Amino acid sequence: MSARIYRPAKTAMQSGTAKNRWLLEYEPETPREVEPLMGWTSSRDMKSQLKLWFDSAEEAVAYAERNGIPYILQTPAEAKRHGLSYSDNFKFNRVGQWTH
Repeated sequence: MSARIYRPAKTAMQSGTAKNRWLLEYEPETPREVEPLMGWTSSRDMKSQLKLWFDSAEEAVAYAERNGIPYILQTPAEAKRHGLSYSDNFKFNRVGQWTH
């Protein structure tokens, strides 16, 4: 069973850049099943419930190699941040037209 090591994306409610913990998650061995009576989605794979958090990617890779877990390391794309201010809406040389 292979594992995936990645840094999860921040939620829509977060605007900071402090989300820098890495997650080791196992890939599912069997697909999820829909239980016929109640319609719940279930899985017989217990490792799908296991999530291990690490402070760096190197720690997660070292853990996987130490325990003989095949892994895939996914590096995140860094977000491009550009500063905007409220006063830019009223600049004389504004690129877009000001309409209401």
